[in-house]
Amino acid sequence: MISTVARAARPAPMITTDGGAMVSARVNDMAAAAYAGWLREDATLEEMRTGFDGMCPEPPADATLTEGVVGGVRGTWVEVPESGEATILHFHAGGYLIGSPTSHRDLGSRIARAAGARVFLADYRLAPEHAFPAAHDDGVAAYRGMLADGVDPASLVVSGDSAGGGLALAVLAAARDAGDPLPAAGVLMSPWADLTLAGDSMTGREAVDPLVSRAVLTEMQQGYLQGVDPADHRASPLLGNLAGLPPLLVQVGSSEVLEDDAVRIADGVLRAGGEAFLQVGYEMVHVFQMFADRLPEGAAAVDRIGAFVRAHVRSTATV
Repeated sequence: MISTVARAARPAPMITTDGGAMVSARVNDMAAAAYAGWLREDATLEEMRTGFDGMCPEPPADATLTEGVVGGVRGTWVEVPESGEATILHFHAGGYLIGSPTSHRDLGSRIARAAGARVFLADYRLAPEHAFPAAHDDGVAAYRGMLADGVDPASLVVSGDSAGGGLALAVLAAARDAGDPLPAAGVLMSPWADLTLAGDSMTGREAVDPLVSRAVLTEMQQGYLQGVDPADHRASPLLGNLAGLPPLLVQVGSSEVLEDDAVRIADGVLRAGGEAFLQVGYEMVHVFQMFADRLPEGAAAVDRIGAFVRAHVRSTATV
């Protein structure tokens, strides 16, 4: 079940998840089993990277995958028969340490189909080999590359999941600050947008989150920032200016420690006079959309992303 808080003229959203943070054995066991092979205390970074890529489903047979470069950033273009004029620039999950276009080919294909879009999965540089602000700089370069390549910003959407969701938000803020044309919309899935780890759910949801914990996030934060202040707005865009952004769809599960990042993003955008839609998946885990092949709620969330993209690209492009 998804409870939705839509954009309104009021300053802050009310959130209902039909009873608060409950635990679904069905969902938690499925997610924990998927992560168990590689998210271990003794796993090396390379094992985590290989395991994360291998955990994710293969893309559908009718998806076309093409390697490409946008703004100097390598990545993978994903197209399906339903792909139309819309373009989505997507930043993958992985705490800035793991993840790749390979891990997100299935999710990218599903979003492409639901949104009637082509998706570029940006292969931004990872830490610790490339510390902050490498990922941020690659994200901004990829966005500007889209514009330089002639993509109409009215048909462009920036999206991301987990750390990629925080990166997507930071890219939107950077484009606004630079006076670049803004995209039609943004989509954030379980965004990690506050690397100070200050959200209330960081403690309140830790007992029910089977995948993410303060300890895991602390290791990823340290590996990425390598001594830089975690409150830097390029790393923690939630702590920066949330005014003047394009409409945002923010999805999150009620059983994850990062729930409060999503809530605070939507709240901050609304308070700043913007447009935000917050969708909380009851008993859902971190980036539950990645389990859309086996989780009906994940598939439904992807469908909602598609509807949001279609509505905003269509309405913006025809103005």
